[in-house]
Amino acid sequence: MMPDIPRVKFSERLTVQNPILKYAIEIGWQYLTPEETLDLRDGESGIFLSKTLKDKLREFNPWLLEEEAEEVIHELLERTRYNLEGNQKILNFYRGETPIFSRKENRELNIRFFDFENLQKNIFQVTDELSFANGKAWNRFDLVFYVNGLPVLIIETKNPEKEEGIDEALTQIKRYQNESPEFMVYPLLFVASNLHEFIYGPTWNIEERYLYHWREGKNLEEITKSFLDFRRILSFIADYIIFWEENGEIKKIVLATHQIRAVEKIFNRVLEGEKRSGLIWHTQGSGKTLTMIVAAHKLRKAPSLKNPTLLMVVDRTELEEQMGKNLQRYGFPAVEIAESKEKLQKLLASDYRGLIVTLIHKFDRIPEKLSERKNIIVFVDEAHRTQEGELAIYMRAALPKAFYFGFTGTPVDRTNVGKGTFLTFGKDDAPKGYLDKYSIADSLIDKTTVPINYTLAPNEFLVPKDILEKEFYNIIKDEAITSIEQLDKKVLDKALKLRNLLKSPERIRKIAKFVADDFKRRIEPSGFKAFLVGVDREACALLKEELDKYLPSAYSHVVFTPAHNDNELLKKYQLREDEEKKIKKNFLENELPKILIVTSKLLTGFDAPILYAMYLDKPMNDHSLLQAIARVNRPLPAKELNSRKTAGLIIDFIGIFEKLEKALRFDSVDIKGVVVNIEEKKKEFVNLIKKGKFYLEIVGKKIDDKAVEKILDYFDHDKKKIQDFTKFYNDLAALFEVISPDPFLRPYLDQYFLLSGIFNVLRVNIIDKGISEDIWKKTMKLVQEKTRVEGLVTTLPVYPIDERAINLIQQDSSPIRVRIIKIHRSIKILIENQGPNEPFLYLFREKIEKILEEFETKQIGTKEALKKLEGLIQEINKAREERQKLGLKEKEFAFYYALGDYLSDINKRKQLSYKINELFSRYSNWLDNPEDGRMLRTKLIASLLPFIKNQKENPLDIIRNILISKILPLQKETETISAN
Repeated sequence: MMPDIPRVKFSERLTVQNPILKYAIEIGWQYLTPEETLDLRDGESGIFLSKTLKDKLREFNPWLLEEEAEEVIHELLERTRYNLEGNQKILNFYRGETPIFSRKENRELNIRFFDFENLQKNIFQVTDELSFANGKAWNRFDLVFYVNGLPVLIIETKNPEKEEGIDEALTQIKRYQNESPEFMVYPLLFVASNLHEFIYGPTWNIEERYLYHWREGKNLEEITKSFLDFRRILSFIADYIIFWEENGEIKKIVLATHQIRAVEKIFNRVLEGEKRSGLIWHTQGSGKTLTMIVAAHKLRKAPSLKNPTLLMVVDRTELEEQMGKNLQRYGFPAVEIAESKEKLQKLLASDYRGLIVTLIHKFDRIPEKLSERKNIIVFVDEAHRTQEGELAIYMRAALPKAFYFGFTGTPVDRTNVGKGTFLTFGKDDAPKGYLDKYSIADSLIDKTTVPINYTLAPNEFLVPKDILEKEFYNIIKDEAITSIEQLDKKVLDKALKLRNLLKSPERIRKIAKFVADDFKRRIEPSGFKAFLVGVDREACALLKEELDKYLPSAYSHVVFTPAHNDNELLKKYQLREDEEKKIKKNFLENELPKILIVTSKLLTGFDAPILYAMYLDKPMNDHSLLQAIARVNRPLPAKELNSRKTAGLIIDFIGIFEKLEKALRFDSVDIKGVVVNIEEKKKEFVNLIKKGKFYLEIVGKKIDDKAVEKILDYFDHDKKKIQDFTKFYNDLAALFEVISPDPFLRPYLDQYFLLSGIFNVLRVNIIDKGISEDIWKKTMKLVQEKTRVEGLVTTLPVYPIDERAINLIQQDSSPIRVRIIKIHRSIKILIENQGPNEPFLYLFREKIEKILEEFETKQIGTKEALKKLEGLIQEINKAREERQKLGLKEKEFAFYYALGDYLSDINKRKQLSYKINELFSRYSNWLDNPEDGRMLRTKLIASLLPFIKNQKENPLDIIRNILISKILPLQKETETISAN
């Protein structure tokens, strides 16, 4: 039965939470009321639906004795750490990968919690408004989904009218993990939805880059039903949640929609057995490697395949090593690296069952029909590069009955190679030619990649068009270039005039100086890094020699593949393997170097979100160009660098991007949005500046102390006005950051800086929560240097919150709206500064925010808001007087004051405040020790119960409200302040 929800227009419950609950029930989830769930989990501190869990454990594990079932539950509840490590342990249990000793069987057996094959044998239940208390905090989850009595998924919903709703939901998930880890260690996934978006991610890792839109469905009903499908939920548990080592740290991740879709298409094709090939075309940066690994692991576990052999085929030694490491990070069982042709041949001939990683080159002249088994599955990475030559023929002849799946990250071009790749892998999927496709446009929508902006270097650097045509385009016209190595061998080795031009001493000197200046002005202020791409290894060394004259030597490093016959200049920059590893690690971790100088190495397969800019001084086309520039399209969350990466940047020294359609021989639909000319961004900037004149007129021509009041008077806590301006300014600042330091901006600087000043006034005085500062790092640097908005004061003066305050407010000639803002800020500053000494002030936080919310939502007018805020000031002053008269200690008075709404008798309140303070002293470890927390809560309830009586309400409900909304947060805040 559905809960009875009051009808409220556009409420979170009515518009989002209830529909999701309704759709879940329609596809078979059994609804439990909050009261039923409370009973089944034995109170607010309970987690599992105990009887259901125990029954299913006995059903799925007939060898399990009743006391052993109790022991398993005890192991889950009492011996699990409340953190990421504990969550990994829980996942291993859920997957049946943790053995326990069976007394009945006298051996260790893996315990099963779910039946992954027979869905109907599992029990799927959902509840709403689930309350959980652990003695130190109390939280309520919107929707919790149980399978066989275990909570596996939580959903937080938000009002669709709330612009920042998703961010709020994610903040709540973080809070649950911090405050209720005893519960949160068991769910594996969460969803945040505001009707418009349905974002899912792994619990214990809420980094932006690991959150995804669920894309199966066109509306909330279709999306909800496809995500909550029983088989889908169990597949997440069985296959699609991964613990993955990244830079020495364990991360929990979940596969994105397109990865799951591709895995399942591959899996189903192999199990059906009729079609024996497929092309998976997922754009650069969309997780191809992990898709391959998970597909391979899922196939390895399939009983019907009878322990198959799987091959991962790559075309470069470093990719072979990288694939081996990725498999190790994933924890893939039974992996062999074929270090030689002989080892590969031996593994295949010996009927090895497991996974083999090999270079395509090791199939050279390998015997035919080494294995004719049908349960061999081959995954070919970067299929567009390897599958047209004799090596592919040898491979297919050696394994004639194998399944072949090709993976490519770049669009399939219109040349013979493209047709050949389609024919090789896509013949079973004609006419489209691919089993699954995830385009550049798709990745931009999902924010798994960021757009790439490009700009041409000044004309003095660009290659003359006739030389570029003759020495580059004419040579590549009939060539099938599928990799950077092929580009070097087939084209650039022949283009002697072009290479000599690019490496001329004067040009190298000028480019090095330009890069140094541009990097310092455009890239470094935001904390990002850059690649400098030379035409060959010698060019890299020459560029490094010159760059060191303008930047500290440690700023840059050359990374290329050494050769035994290198000359003295090249030998100078050769790196040992351990040196190269350290350089790459430091580059990724925001340490020196800041610029890597490369020619082919690192232009494929090196994922560096911190990489923002590429200075391109090497002619490229097609796959080699897309693979190279895709290095800058990896997103970077703001918290990792305090700068959100909204785009990548290419600075073209060649002129390739001048005729982009000539350099990229792909269908336009396939490369839509891949690169955008900064000239277009300049037009957008001018249009926004014109739009901004409206806001500048609010300030007027004279920039003085009254300008702040004019700004605040206009915006008047009007959410729509503030949101409109914030979006306008964010867009403008993002464009400024991209275009700067182009002289184009010079005529617009005064207007832009004033608009930045308006934004800062709002940010400091009204919208100081949730506004990112990373978008305007260069702006602030320039403002500080030029002091162009020195007259625009950014912070209003505050009123002293004492007996003088009311008179000062009434004498203030500022508009009432501005006085409201001043009072609000004054009380907030008082709480922050004086709260540690007068903790009762923390109780006023909620009061001032409630008045402000009523004012913002037009529930009260300006005069009433001003009156209420003045009333708060009087209340604070009276409270201070009362504390002096009572002679209570600061914390005792805080508890005394917190009880004022519930207990009018002064002596009883004093008595209770002493008792509460004494209990917190006795159970001083209550925040860290769950047992102390439970004891404290019990004692507090026992102490309050004799004093709290109300015929209309249950005393326990009143006490719970006192503890949750007043006493516990107050004590927690004071302890946190003391600790800091």
